[in-house]
Amino acid sequence: MPAIALVLAAGESSRFGSPKLIADVGGEPMLNRTIRCLLDGGVPDVVVVASASGPGPLLTAAAVPLLGDARVRLVTNRDPSRGMFSSIQAGCAAAAGGDPLLVLPGDMPFVRSRTVAAVLAKYAEAGHVVSPRHEGRRGHPIALTPAMQTQILNADAGMTLNVLLKSCNPPRAYADVDDPGIVRDVDRREDL
Repeated sequence: MPAIALVLAAGESSRFGSPKLIADVGGEPMLNRTIRCLLDGGVPDVVVVASASGPGPLLTAAAVPLLGDARVRLVTNRDPSRGMFSSIQAGCAAAAGGDPLLVLPGDMPFVRSRTVAAVLAKYAEAGHVVSPRHEGRRGHPIALTPAMQTQILNADAGMTLNVLLKSCNPPRAYADVDDPGIVRDVDRREDL
């Protein structure tokens, strides 16, 4: 089964002050850059999880050109107020069968495509949950096994991925990368 990536894009951008996922980053919308790193890194199927309200309606192919790519699907988290984990659950339900399932927040436009390729290669080698690691710090995208996807779908919506991983304690491998983008998300304008 091929890899599938979830891009979490249902947040409200409240700290940013405007819909950040369509903000310009290096000449293209932030969300476009995030999707591009996954596609260029070797992921053939990308599921973008957006909100039906807030900035969600702005996420169109006109605003984010890669949303018009045949390899990219847009799904809705009907209640993103429950937190990021609810978007992971909505994405898992839509992306059933990805092996691995990569999870990447939409506000991480600085992840490099070679990092995505390294995570996929490490997963193919180890067959475990894989996190990229830069200078000792874990980041995104994280690759999840089918067993973890089942755990996610069966977990309470109030859970977090970090807590679920700690409680399940699956075997874990690391892809050491020279990519500070794996720990660089954009919450406020100054983060750009």
